[in-house]
Amino acid sequence: MRHLRTAAAIALILAASFSLSAQNHAPVPSRTQRSYSAAPKRPSGMPESVYCEALRNHVQGLAVDLRKGCMYFSFTTTFIKTDLSGRVIGTIDRIQGHLGAMTLNPDDGYVYASLECKDDVIGQGIAKGLGVAVAAQSSFYVAIIDVDRVNRRGMDPERDPVLRTVCITDACEDYDARLVNFGRPVEHRYGCSGIDGITCAPKIGARGGRNRIYVAYGIYGDNNRTDNDYQVILCYDPAKLRRMSQPMRFGTLHTVGPRHPQQKYFIYTGNTEWGVQNLMYDPFTREIFMAVYSGHKPEYANFKLMSFSVDQKPFRAPLAGCSYDMARKTQLVTSDMGMRDPRNGLCGWFFKYGSTGMTSLGNGYYIFSENGKNRAGNQCTDARLYRWTGDPVTPFVPAGR
Repeated sequence: MRHLRTAAAIALILAASFSLSAQNHAPVPSRTQRSYSAAPKRPSGMPESVYCEALRNHVQGLAVDLRKGCMYFSFTTTFIKTDLSGRVIGTIDRIQGHLGAMTLNPDDGYVYASLECKDDVIGQGIAKGLGVAVAAQSSFYVAIIDVDRVNRRGMDPERDPVLRTVCITDACEDYDARLVNFGRPVEHRYGCSGIDGITCAPKIGARGGRNRIYVAYGIYGDNNRTDNDYQVILCYDPAKLRRMSQPMRFGTLHTVGPRHPQQKYFIYTGNTEWGVQNLMYDPFTREIFMAVYSGHKPEYANFKLMSFSVDQKPFRAPLAGCSYDMARKTQLVTSDMGMRDPRNGLCGWFFKYGSTGMTSLGNGYYIFSENGKNRAGNQCTDARLYRWTGDPVTPFVPAGR
């Protein structure tokens, strides 16, 4: 049985962690592990891997629909639909922004993906490649893709009715915020750099009911800040997102979207580089996995993969290290699985994959993106089948092993 730390215990852990020196405290296996001796049934029709490639932009996320025999990939400005052999069925090109992580909602059959339209150096590069004007401001959206209509190469997100967007207002406001934290001027509330990770999962703390869409902030890596040690997860009703969604129009950034999410969760993990890159709900373990680029603060182990249970009861408490917002926030805790950092009790794994795409197939099987470049220099990925082990060091291994 996993031990969920109370708010008081977390406060003590945080206070202690800030006073520790940057010594090398190696993580140790946590006491709570969940392994399964009997091999679960392998998903029918899923090969060992599915290969997909684009040109210059690396893969950001993936999703799979075994019932329809399709896979979906985001390569920053291109959405690609393939069959399970990797044959391309259709693409959406010239997407205006950074199309990131994605998830399939089994309740409605749509793919939901994060989409950042920014005025920074990344946004400037995307605009140049598309031949459109640089965005005058930064806005963040969930893109809702009607994958059944993606049936040919070169579909256009403006002319073809395949992609709509809905604005994530909280992320826009937190990104634009200018604040003072313990006397130091800072930009971007909670270190918000936008959004990236996204998954479809049950309501946290409840059994049954409809799935929700969970969207994770990107978080700037900054060792000199103390307000950026939490992951921020927003929860939405997918039906409401669909109702409010708007067509894409090049050169314009609409602001139509829910005024607030159903819930805004904070999860103490220590700072990460760019926050949660991919989220994955796994019905087999009832965990939501967070794949990140490791942070650099020496007081943390800086795991690459962490998880939290959807069965836990959220609690409310002020955020540590955040003087400009002392209100009690709805918080969750990471699970006690993987390696444990003895300095602060945080657990996780140094698993190599997940940050460029991962999805659960259920019954202990998963797809992880193994991205790289092919011999022609094009960005590509092998979407490989893995299985769960529950091991504190190697939680997933290739299914054929």
